Amino acid sequence: MSYREKFRNADQALTFNDVILLPGWTIVEPSEADVKSLAAKGIELNVPFVSSPMDTVTEDEMAIALARQGGLGVIHRNCSIEAEAEMARRVKRAEALIIRDVVTVGPETTVEDLLRLMDERNIHGFPVVEEGNRLVGIVTSRDVRLADPTLRVRDVMTREVVTAREETTLEEAKRILHRHRIEKLPIVDDGGYVRGLITMRDINLKGAYPSAVRDEQGRLVCAAAISPFDLPRARALDEYVDVLVTDVAHFHNRNCFEATKEILKEVSAKVVVGNIGTYEAAEDCLTKLDGVAGLRVGIGSGSICTTSVVTRAGSPTLYAVAQTADAVRDYGADVPIMADGGIRNPGDIAVALAVGASCAMMGNVFAGCSESPGTLVAIEGRYYKEYYGMGSAAARKKRYAQDRYSKPAKTINEGVEGWVPYRGGVADIVAEFVGGLKAAMGYAGAKAIPEMWEKAKLALVTERGSQELTAHDIMLPGSKRGT
Repeated sequence: MSYREKFRNADQALTFNDVILLPGWTIVEPSEADVKSLAAKGIELNVPFVSSPMDTVTEDEMAIALARQGGLGVIHRNCSIEAEAEMARRVKRAEALIIRDVVTVGPETTVEDLLRLMDERNIHGFPVVEEGNRLVGIVTSRDVRLADPTLRVRDVMTREVVTAREETTLEEAKRILHRHRIEKLPIVDDGGYVRGLITMRDINLKGAYPSAVRDEQGRLVCAAAISPFDLPRARALDEYVDVLVTDVAHFHNRNCFEATKEILKEVSAKVVVGNIGTYEAAEDCLTKLDGVAGLRVGIGSGSICTTSVVTRAGSPTLYAVAQTADAVRDYGADVPIMADGGIRNPGDIAVALAVGASCAMMGNVFAGCSESPGTLVAIEGRYYKEYYGMGSAAARKKRYAQDRYSKPAKTINEGVEGWVPYRGGVADIVAEFVGGLKAAMGYAGAKAIPEMWEKAKLALVTERGSQELTAHDIMLPGSKRGT
C-alpha cells in the first residue's frame, strides 16, 4: 500500500457528535423500556451505568451508592493494595443478610484500641471471640461510650449473647432482633464458633433500595481496577470483588496479554479487559485470552484525556464500540462491551448501545456527584468538584500509578486537571439518565437493550448540523449572549 492509499483507505472514526439516533416505527412507550444489561458475563445491572476507576470518581462510597441504584462502581487502583482491598471490603459489608467477613475482637483488647478500631472500620459493635473464633461475648459502642480506656473488653462486654444458626431466614432474624431489642445477631455453628453476623441496619437497607444489584449472598456487587502486571493485587481483590477490570490505556499489547493470561488462571472474579479500540484488538482478546468476561472499549475520548492530542493516537468510543461489536458478533462470542469515554448525556449512551455496547462507563458525569471522592470547591458562587485524568500530573505523582504511566514507558502527561460542576447525589443522576435513555429507546422502538442493537438506526450530521441540534438563537438564563 502506498502512502497516499493510507488516506484513501482511512476509516471514518466517528464519535458521538457526528451522529444522531433516527426515530423509528415504535409501539414502545418510554416507561415500558427495560434498561437492564450486562457489565460482564454473569453480571447483570438494572441500569447500564458504570463509574470509572479514577481517584476523583470511584471509591467505596461511590461504588455503594451506584450499586444501590442498579449500576456498578469500579474502585480505582491509585493506592496501595491494602487500601483498595479495604474499599472493596466496605462495599461488600455495606449490605448483606449475613456478613461473612466478620470483624472480631479478643477479650484482652483494651477499650482504647476498640474505640480506635470502631473509628477506623466505621463499625459500632463486635463479636468477642477466643482462640479458634469461639464466641464468648459481644461489645458495642454503648458498652464503651464512657468507659475507662484502660479497661479490657472482657470487663465491659455482654456475656450472654443472643445467637442464631446458618439456616435462619430474614423473617426469623427480624423477630429475634425485635424480641431481644438488639441490633446485632451473631451466626454460630454447633460448637459456638462465629460463622457470620446479621445486623438490623442491613435488614432495614434491604427494602430501601429495590433496584440494587447484589451477589448470591445478598451483598452489593462490586468491581475494582487492576494492572495486568499486578498479580498480588488481583489475588487480594479476588476475595471481595465480583469483577476485575484491567486498567490500561492501550491493552492491545503483547506484554499485557501475557500478564493477563496469568491473572485469568488465578482469579475467580469476572475479568473485563481493556482499553481497546479496533476490530483486531477485539479479535485477539477473544481468540488469545481464555475466559475474558467483558471488553472495555474506547481510547482517548475522555473529557480529561489528552492522549489523542499529545500522541495523535486514539480510537473514539463510538467508533471503537462498533469495531469491537463486529468482532464479537463475527466470533459468536457473546461478550459484553463497556463503552468508556466521552459520554456526557443519555443520548450518547443510546447511540453507543445502537452500535453494540452493553453498558457505559462514565467519569465526568459521576465525578460531579456528592459520593465522588473529589474535593468540593466554590468558584464564583457555584460549586464544583475536583476531577483529573489518571494520566495527568496530579495522578502520576501518586506512587501506585506508576505501573500504568511509568516514567520508563511514558515521560509525558496524557491527562488534564480541573473541576466539573457539582451535580448532587448519584440517585438523582441515575434517575435523570434512566429517563433520558428510556426516551431514546422509545424513539428507536426498542423495548430492551438487545433490541437497540438490531433496531436503532443512525444518521450522520455535519458540524453545522450538530450545532443546530442544540439550543440556539435564544438568550439562555445566565448567558451573556445568544446561544
